[in-house]
Amino acid sequence: MYLTIKETAEYLSLPESYIESLVQQRKIRAVHDGEQYLLYRDQFNQHLEQMEKMKRQLAEYLSEPIPEDIDVKDED
Repeated sequence: MYLTIKETAEYLSLPESYIESLVQQRKIRAVHDGEQYLLYRDQFNQHLEQMEKMKRQLAEYLSEPIPEDIDVKDED
């Protein structure tokens, strides 16, 4: 499925100007139909999956309890 730049910006929660600059820099594949650029939505799936994976890993890391320091209980 192809999306316009506006729809892509909404899909990725990014500003339209940023998407346009990525298209102009050829960092995002796009097709120009004479009036507007069309972007293939599935090219972003891997990126979005990796972002979700990183969010889960960060949440797990932050929810992990801090271990007690061995030296704190050591009274010489």
